[in-house]
Amino acid sequence: MISFENVTFTYTDEEHNVLEDISVEIPQGQFVCVLGANGSGKSTFSKLINALLLPDSGTVMVDGLETSNSENTFAIRSRAGSVFQNPDDQIVASLVENDVAFGPENLGIPNPELRQRVENALAQVGLTGFEKRETTALSGGQKQRVAIAGVLAMEPQILIFDEASAMLDVRGRRGLMRVCKELNAQGMTVVMITHYMEEAAEADRVLVLREGSIVLDGTPEEVLTQDAVLRELNLDVPFATHLSRLLQDRGVDIPTYVDQDSLKEALWHWYSTT
Repeated sequence: MISFENVTFTYTDEEHNVLEDISVEIPQGQFVCVLGANGSGKSTFSKLINALLLPDSGTVMVDGLETSNSENTFAIRSRAGSVFQNPDDQIVASLVENDVAFGPENLGIPNPELRQRVENALAQVGLTGFEKRETTALSGGQKQRVAIAGVLAMEPQILIFDEASAMLDVRGRRGLMRVCKELNAQGMTVVMITHYMEEAAEADRVLVLREGSIVLDGTPEEVLTQDAVLRELNLDVPFATHLSRLLQDRGVDIPTYVDQDSLKEALWHWYSTT
């Protein structure tokens, strides 16, 4: 679904490459989290997927379409929808239903399909009944869900979250992850740029960037348990991993986990059998 082949990119005012000779493939239906310290190239990586940026060299392909070919831009952006960190940057209408309808309306979707898409998208993010609400009166979490609904109404094949949970509280982040996992279970490819390790722990695959290069690539269990490497990259390990290590040091016979639910089940099993 997404292919980077020897991709290099730099901004005009940068002296160094933001991305350096990156090659990676993301198959259809995979849930990928991209981690990295500030300035590692995470957001640039996401913007290259839907042709908001174009590579200086190398090739980016989305569903078989090369992003550098301007004739493919409309089709690529119909397939790959992005949700950004600040929902106010994406909300364009005063009423929720009009904002969600904006994207598919620009794709030429006619009524009554347009109205059905708006209803379905709002239901997916838990905002049924918010159609006539004013967007300016919503909380930050609600605005972010409206932004997500606006992308979902376009029925993309790829959903890109560029630090979309950064402005949400814990409850809002959990709600966002629930939506992501439900959509991924339905076959949507999800690319999540994040700095929350607990979010990365729930993905199928984790990519870690450092100074524009991919330095780690694997399952959450393979990547997020590399304590020393992550610390060197100024990244934390998930809470479950940290707690697993502490318990192991105190003689508790359990594996190292990256997600809290698995750790909780393991502890309950250990407690009930000792």
